Amino acid sequence: MHLRKTHSAPVAAAKASISTATGYRIEGDPRLPSQKKQPRGRRRPDPLAGIFEDEVLPLLKAAPGLRPIAIFEELMRRHPTLGEGVRRTLERRIREWRALHGEEREVIFRQAHEPGRLGLSDFTDMAGYGVIIAGVPLDHRLYHFRMAYSGFEHAHVVLGGESFVALAEGLQNALWSLGGAPREHRSDSLSAAFRNLDKDAREDMTRRYDALCGHYGMIASRNNAGIAHENGAIEGPHGHLKRAIEDALLLRGTRSFDDLAAYRRFIDELVGRRNARNAKRIDAERATLGKLPERRSADYEELVVRVASSGGFTLRKVFYTVPSRLIGHRLRIRLHDDRLEVFLGGTHLMTLPRGRACASGKHDQVVNYRHVIHALRRKPMALLNLVYRDRLFPREAYRRVFDLLIDRLPERQACRITVEILALAHDRGCESELADALSVCLESRTLPDMAALRARFAPDPARVPEVVVNLVPLQAYEALIGVNSECATGDAA
Repeated sequence: MHLRKTHSAPVAAAKASISTATGYRIEGDPRLPSQKKQPRGRRRPDPLAGIFEDEVLPLLKAAPGLRPIAIFEELMRRHPTLGEGVRRTLERRIREWRALHGEEREVIFRQAHEPGRLGLSDFTDMAGYGVIIAGVPLDHRLYHFRMAYSGFEHAHVVLGGESFVALAEGLQNALWSLGGAPREHRSDSLSAAFRNLDKDAREDMTRRYDALCGHYGMIASRNNAGIAHENGAIEGPHGHLKRAIEDALLLRGTRSFDDLAAYRRFIDELVGRRNARNAKRIDAERATLGKLPERRSADYEELVVRVASSGGFTLRKVFYTVPSRLIGHRLRIRLHDDRLEVFLGGTHLMTLPRGRACASGKHDQVVNYRHVIHALRRKPMALLNLVYRDRLFPREAYRRVFDLLIDRLPERQACRITVEILALAHDRGCESELADALSVCLESRTLPDMAALRARFAPDPARVPEVVVNLVPLQAYEALIGVNSECATGDAA
């Protein structure tokens, strides 16, 4: 239009790089095409006319948290002729109304983290990842620690639920791996650990948690129950870590591990590679961390139990066997997440794997056949209806052989042969080799030949060392005594 003041319409259009027709059109009406378009009216009647204002708005004002789908179902109940097609229209109008007239929503404030200030802990469930340990699915959790500034991570496999013992062990492993302690440690509300505890137990656990943080010079803090985003610096990384574990399991080609230690090494290596990507930030943060104390704090719960006449003790709905010579004694138990340390006074006796009661509340047993085999030799028929019989067999082959013997032989004879097999495994130290021999019998559906097994696993004479003792004549001792007497006399002189 500026060029049109001095040129004709075709020349001005050419200089403006538009067509002559567009030039004449703009000269006639300078408005944009979008400004000329008339607003499109409704093409069909409003299905919610008179319903949204009269019925929906009172529901929204009376119950602001009501879901649109619930309102839609209520309208369909009141007005069956509305039809399914109004659902999206209703949801869009509710959303627009809430944007204009609804309640204020919670705002998430992003935080700038200082190096060395905040470390966070939380547990995450891993039951759905199909990890198998020695042929048995592993129902477990991960304790996850993370530094908010550098992203340093530590993960610890937890076999039980969320507990103070699991938190204490995982947190201390993380701090000693990091090489220092932050000024503040934040966890969730520990509601899972407090579940089913009375008031005194909850207060005791709170004191223990505060004492643990105080031992490392950290301020103990918790986020509010049910407010996950207050722990957002670790809740989000949960997902990243679990996806990395899933990818690593897929690349590995199998989810089966020989033992728990192999699976823990797998997790440690994965977390170590993730930390290597943040090595510079982690090194920078280490310089701002507090010094670690000279020793770790207790990461166990200490209890006292009495060994019953049944050759064991019951703890947390789990029966544990111990050597029968301890019957009647009081034992001190250090209860860890995955093991029990057993003490008689100040003497460490043994370490037992920790068992856990079934989800249904049924009791469980942790049994070592070596603790009771001497008594079973005298009472083999006790095996028939033994409460923990299935837990007694060290390997699956032993249990299957017992079932085969019960099926083929009288009960008394089957029990006696089974006890002899267990005694042979105990006396000759051939538990694994004997299980292989029993598997051969099971494949051929033949009964084990005890005479052949005893001969096969008897001590090899070629391996027994021949000890020759040369006795020294007694005169040699007398000569030594005489020499010593002369030396003593000379010194006195």
